[in-house]
Amino acid sequence: MVLGDLVTLRAMRRSDADALWRWNHDSEVMRWMSDGYAQNPERVEKWLEERPRNTYADVLFGIEVREDTRLIGLIRLRDAEPETGCAELDIYIGEKEYWGRGFATDAMRTVCRYGFDKMRLHKITLTVVTENHAAHRVYQKVGFVDEGRLRQVFRRDGKWYDMFTMGLLEGELRG
Repeated sequence: MVLGDLVTLRAMRRSDADALWRWNHDSEVMRWMSDGYAQNPERVEKWLEERPRNTYADVLFGIEVREDTRLIGLIRLRDAEPETGCAELDIYIGEKEYWGRGFATDAMRTVCRYGFDKMRLHKITLTVVTENHAAHRVYQKVGFVDEGRLRQVFRRDGKWYDMFTMGLLEGELRG
């Protein structure tokens, strides 16, 4: 477990499958994310059960509210390479009543601290759809900077969108 001010990051459990399935089938939650193919709840549970344990290359945490241990989202550092000291970050808050209340910001700061302090990363990167203004603000708030623009790489509702690629170097984390 990794403690933030508002959240606890913890390993995913088989019992998290129902929440994960619900979030992945909520069009508002998945609006700016690649949602892949529909899965049934049993397949999601099997994926959690068979997923390899967290390793340096791929760390997946559930995001829990510290005060009541409610699971509200996921955060992941993936494709980490010790040779380059770089990893990619993915996050989403699936419980919409926790949007805009600082939980994503705290989870971002907490996982970045973990990445820099425990994994000894030098850089964390992510991509975000340019129209996902709320997420873009959260990433900027914790210190990520726009490093580039990927043109028309995300499709939603028959329209193509650009994505920002963003980066955070060790020592740039705010808060």
